[in-house]
Amino acid sequence: MAGTAARGWRRYLRIGGYVLAALVAWPIVMTVVYTVVPPPFSNVMLLRALSGNGIKKDWVSLDEISPHLPRAVITAEDARFCEHRGVDWTEFQGVIEDALEAGEAPLRGASTIPMQTAKNLFLWDGRFAIRKVLELPVALWMDLVWSKRRMIEIYLNIVEWAPGVYGAEAAARHHFKKSARNLTRREAALLAAVLPNPIKRSAGKPSKGVRSIANRIQVRMAGMAPYLACLGR
Repeated sequence: MAGTAARGWRRYLRIGGYVLAALVAWPIVMTVVYTVVPPPFSNVMLLRALSGNGIKKDWVSLDEISPHLPRAVITAEDARFCEHRGVDWTEFQGVIEDALEAGEAPLRGASTIPMQTAKNLFLWDGRFAIRKVLELPVALWMDLVWSKRRMIEIYLNIVEWAPGVYGAEAAARHHFKKSARNLTRREAALLAAVLPNPIKRSAGKPSKGVRSIANRIQVRMAGMAPYLACLGR
């Protein structure tokens, strides 16, 4: 009887090991695949769909997106995008120091575009410490495998810009009734302004707060050119 129970436990442990290995291998393998193949969906898309949201998306290459949009998004979300290797350790250290000094959750974040891409593609949304820990190695791996152009291209095609609206092309059509290639500097800044909370913020019908954020992004974009060399071919 004891031997049967032991064999049963070993079987469950073996199955668990296979499942764990598959979960670890998935982002490693698919990151390589996505070097040349557009991701058909992301984990966040699927989880949102399960909660009742639809999925509206249209993949377009970076060349088919107005150059204003990656500039605005990098300015707003990850100003050292071209300099770091997936994780901005300078910003990350600042967040940890803030948390230690305050004795509570930090007031700022340190999520880079590679980390956000890792979250969207392979993990899940929400404020979970374990997810943040998992983001780090995945972001570092993706930044090692992908060029910076590929990284921002994938991010701009999978990020959510309104409930159920994913990617630059779908966002441009949803908010401004035009293609992503025709976005103006102002429209790009408005889209970047809603990224922290696309469920409550709207780029097409911006609140006073969103317009104010977009104004600041536009001002900062003017001086970003020297820091965006990685977007060139």
